[in-house]
Amino acid sequence: MKNICFYFQVHQPMRLRPYRFFDIGTNHNYFDDTVNHEIMRKVAGKCYLPTNQLMLDLINEHKGHFKISYSISGVCLDQFEMYAQDVLESFKKLADTGCVEFMAETYSHSLAALASPDEFKAQVERHAKKIEELFGQKPTTFRNTELIYSDHIGTLVKELGYDTMLTEGADHILDWRSPNLMYENATGNGLKLLLKNYKLSDDMAFRFGAKEWEGWPLTADKFAGWINQTPWDEEIINLFMDYETFGEHQWEHTGIFDFLKHLPSAVLGQTDFRFVTPSEASSFMKPVAKLDVPNPMSWADEERDLTAWLGNNIQDDAFESLYRLEDKVKQVKDDKIKQDWLYLQTSDHFYYMCTKFWADGDVHKYFSHYDSPYDGFLNYMNVLVDFEEEVNKSLGIKIEEAEVKRSVSDRFKDLLPEGFKTDV
Repeated sequence: MKNICFYFQVHQPMRLRPYRFFDIGTNHNYFDDTVNHEIMRKVAGKCYLPTNQLMLDLINEHKGHFKISYSISGVCLDQFEMYAQDVLESFKKLADTGCVEFMAETYSHSLAALASPDEFKAQVERHAKKIEELFGQKPTTFRNTELIYSDHIGTLVKELGYDTMLTEGADHILDWRSPNLMYENATGNGLKLLLKNYKLSDDMAFRFGAKEWEGWPLTADKFAGWINQTPWDEEIINLFMDYETFGEHQWEHTGIFDFLKHLPSAVLGQTDFRFVTPSEASSFMKPVAKLDVPNPMSWADEERDLTAWLGNNIQDDAFESLYRLEDKVKQVKDDKIKQDWLYLQTSDHFYYMCTKFWADGDVHKYFSHYDSPYDGFLNYMNVLVDFEEEVNKSLGIKIEEAEVKRSVSDRFKDLLPEGFKTDV
């Protein structure tokens, strides 16, 4: 038998409220509760609730032969508890079937693995504890934020006790090799790697509703036929995607729910494939080779690298400014400051600052609620300046507010386009 591993990322960031330069020092509430509540309820209605019900129905219909897996960020779980208890309960029902695996990741869907091994490990441990509390599962498989992976990150993950990790099947890493096999961390530490088959995954996640696509309309039978063309010696097809594919990115009128409804029957009835969870695949599959990934890769954009979040001047400045505060934050006892620290690390904040153009630029605009990447940067940095002041106050460190605002003003002017209004 061959195998299909269905994995879904479930994540919603805590979006920042509009935070002006003149709010610094006067308002310490950074997150837009109204917008976050509205978006969560919208996505719950369009995606989470109907898709969870459909997944539950399919698991019951196929009597345990349909299996799926999720990584739900801690910041998303927090919002389920605040705004969408019904969604959380529906995930618990899926957990109770025994056919669903919940994986570990960074609590705040952060880029901590790129900045601080200590912060990375703390977030992973916090997230795993949350998963066990809510769903009764101790995660054994790891999935880093946006499938970001490198040899070094794989070493950190293995040190945390995980034997299996998901990542991208990027062409520039695989070269002539197939993503439909299991690989191993290049250091030989025993960490097994399951790689996304991005072509088949993206057929579903990105191209499904595109009428100009040569594969449109995509039916369950057609997709099963494509899967059946997999060479005989390739063991697994990893279909990894955002859960919001169903109903949010691909709207109901595209037929995405009907496609999903019929896919398990088509696969189980017309192919030699079966559905497995990542931990199941790891239990019987052996790596065919070590995978050398010296520089981090991800599942984002055409480059499959880090440029969705880091690389331009404003992203790098914001990222470095954030993690310069780590040592101070570790000394703070204030729970609100520690919670804000987690939420300010969410990768989406840096994604909104991406200045890419062409095809990938359109994707970034779709997900951003800012008018421009520079608006996203300015809003974030205003918040971060106030947050740093709160950290300093908590530690008894005194810095004159006028001095802080003057230095911030000068730095912003150096980083933002000429003529960009900063409220300074």
